[in-house]
Amino acid sequence: MFDKLEAYKLHVGPAKCAVDLGDGSERGEYVNQDYIINKLGRSHRNINLMYCYYPLDKGWPGRASEVFKSPDVKFAWDYPYDDYFTYKGGIGGNTDGEPFTCMQDVRRHGQDVTLTLTIDCAVSDEHLIQIARELKPYGRMHLRINHEANGTWFSFNKRYSYQQVADFFVRFHNIIKKEAPNIQTIICIGDRSDKEPGKMDYEEEFKEAVKAADIWSGDYYLALNWGWPYTIAERKGKTHKREIVDDIYEANKFSLGRFCFLNGGKVKPLVISEFNADGDVTGPFDQAEMMKDFYMKVKKEEATWLTGITFYQFRDRGRLALEIEDPNNSEVGIEQPMLDTYREVINDTFFLPEMSSGDKAKLPIRLRWGSAEDSDGLEIPLDFSGNPVFCEVVFDEVGLNAIMEINGQWFYKKPGVDRIDLISAFYRKPLKGPQKLSFKLFAPPASGRNDSSQGDDWTVNYYTEIKKLPQFRIRFEPTETGKYSPWG
Repeated sequence: MFDKLEAYKLHVGPAKCAVDLGDGSERGEYVNQDYIINKLGRSHRNINLMYCYYPLDKGWPGRASEVFKSPDVKFAWDYPYDDYFTYKGGIGGNTDGEPFTCMQDVRRHGQDVTLTLTIDCAVSDEHLIQIARELKPYGRMHLRINHEANGTWFSFNKRYSYQQVADFFVRFHNIIKKEAPNIQTIICIGDRSDKEPGKMDYEEEFKEAVKAADIWSGDYYLALNWGWPYTIAERKGKTHKREIVDDIYEANKFSLGRFCFLNGGKVKPLVISEFNADGDVTGPFDQAEMMKDFYMKVKKEEATWLTGITFYQFRDRGRLALEIEDPNNSEVGIEQPMLDTYREVINDTFFLPEMSSGDKAKLPIRLRWGSAEDSDGLEIPLDFSGNPVFCEVVFDEVGLNAIMEINGQWFYKKPGVDRIDLISAFYRKPLKGPQKLSFKLFAPPASGRNDSSQGDDWTVNYYTEIKKLPQFRIRFEPTETGKYSPWG
C-alpha cells in the first residue's frame, strides 16, 4: 500500500469529436455496460437506445415482430408499427422495465443516454408530458424523436405527411423544454436530396423543426444491406449499396450548411446518429478499414464542427456491429476484426474527452457528476518503478459508485465492491521502465438517476461526497519467485 497519497481536482470536458455507441435495436439485444467497457477499455459519451411508442395500436405493448409474426413479412418495417423494443412507460405503463433499466445501466457507468424514440404522432399532449416527466431524472440526455424523419419506411411516415411529422417534432420538443429542459432534442433528416439538388429532402416542411431542435443529425452508412434479414447481398442485388468515405464526409458538411441556412445562419451541434459499414456488403476486412478511414478523415480535417459520431452498433444479428450475435446463443457475441480497429480509433486523442487537473483536493470533498463531458473528479498520482505484476485499488467507502482510469483503461466499481483489479490496464500497454501515472476517479449516480433532494440543479448535476481516498496494492514481482514443487 502507499502510505501518503495526494489527490488533485480533475475536470472532464468534451472531446474534439465525441464517440457514442448504439446498443440494441431491431437487429440485436441490449448488451450490459460492464461487458462493453471491459471489452473496449473505455466508456463512451452517449449510448443510443432505440425504442418505439404506439400506445393507441392494437397489440401494444407487445413487440411488433412477436405480436404480428407472419411468413408474409418481407421487410423489417412491414409490421403495423415499428419493430423496436417497446417503451414501457407512458400513460398506463410504468418505469420498472425498459428502457429505464438500460438507461440506469448506462448512466451508472458514467455515460449519457441518447433515447431514439419512434412515436405515433396521434398521441395526445398528456402522453408526451408523461414521457417527459419519466425521462427528467436521467440528466443531460438526448432524445432523438422520429429519426430519419424524411424517409418512407417507419410507421409514422406511412401514417402522416412530412409536415405532420415535422409539426409533431416541434410539439414534443416544446413539451420537453417545459417539463424537462435538461433534455436535448435531436432532429434527424440530414443528407443530400435525390429529388431536389442542393437541398435535403423536405426542407420546407421541416424548417421549424430544424429551428426548434437542440441538435442536428443524419444517419450515414458507408455500406448497407437494407433488405436484411430477408435478402442476402449478392452482386447485382437491389437492396444494398456501398459508398465512398470522402462522399459521406462531404455529405455531412453539406447537411450542416443546409441546417444553418434553414436556421438563419446560426450554428447548432451536428452529430452522426448512426454510422457504420455493413459487413454484408464489404466483408469483415473492408468493413474495418472503411470505418477507420472515416474516423481518421474527421481527425485529419480537424472537423470539430462534427461534435459526435454514434457507431451502430455493439452487437448485431447481422454483420453491422463489433460483435455478431451467436445464432446458437443470443447472450454470446462473436468478435469481428472491426472491434480491434474501433478500440484503436476511440483511444485516439482526437476522440478522447479533455482532462484538466486543478488544485490539491482537501477531504472530505463533494464531487459533481454533470455528464460524460462535464464532471468533476479526483486524480491521484502514482509512481511505478516498472511494469506491475499486481495492481489493485481498494476502497473503505464500499458504497461508492465510481468509474476509474489508469494507463488509458477505464474500470467500473459498483456499490458494495471494495476491490478492483487494475492489472489488465497493463496487458496491451506494459510499462517499459519507471513511470508516473495518474489514477482518475469520477462518481456518477449509483441508481442511474439524479436525486431531486440534492438541490435546485438536480436535473443536470449529481453530487457524491468522498471522505477517504482509496488505497492501492501495487507489486512489481510475483508473491513467490523461483521453482516450486508441492513435494518440497
